[in-house]
Amino acid sequence: MKALLFAAGKGTRLKPFTDHHPKALAKVNGVPLLERNIKYLQSFGINDFVVNVHHFGVQIVDFLIENKNFGAKIQISNEKDQLLETGGGLLFAREYLENDGDFLIMNTDILTDLNLNQLIKFHYTKNDFVTLAVSDRKSSRKLLFNEDMVLRGWQNTDSGEKRLAEPDPGFKALAFSGIHCVNPAIFGKIKRQGKFSIIDEYLDLMLSEEIRGYEHNATLIDVGRPESVLEAEKFFK
Repeated sequence: MKALLFAAGKGTRLKPFTDHHPKALAKVNGVPLLERNIKYLQSFGINDFVVNVHHFGVQIVDFLIENKNFGAKIQISNEKDQLLETGGGLLFAREYLENDGDFLIMNTDILTDLNLNQLIKFHYTKNDFVTLAVSDRKSSRKLLFNEDMVLRGWQNTDSGEKRLAEPDPGFKALAFSGIHCVNPAIFGKIKRQGKFSIIDEYLDLMLSEEIRGYEHNATLIDVGRPESVLEAEKFFK
């Protein structure tokens, strides 16, 4: 399975580091996030990557060259002209992904010990259009699932805003973990263009496609703020 690593973001919450560097090169116990996640994915047999870049993208490319791509095959999806967010970034990387079967997407600023083999097996067993890794943790934005773990909505717990595919009988609210398995047929179904969130697209596609949640209880840290780097260093040596 090929993996798309999202590494293009500006990382504004990680300032001042990101005033001069890409977030993907922020270090946890001396090891950059990008290196950690390439090696994490390699530990599950994934060695074929697409890495999207924008903010200080040249630093990421140089880092990979210096480390001989960590022995992996890595293609760069360079969003140098415009940062396209997750949905636009996926669409921009289409040429690298649409002809190689189902693929995995991961945010580079996520650190986790999730067993990817189990997630991927679940995705194939259910024959899902998309499988989203989710967990019961604190977050202001939750995805909503029915009893079969099929995506039926989204809510912002702070504002009360909701998007639903049907009336809510008591859907299970879970936080997205930034890891998803995706069928390449998605490229023929995405309606948006330019800069957009992949979650917005999923919320449209849930009306016609089977998008399912895979609930896990693995350690997962969003390394988006200086204090979360310190937290991550307790778990990821």
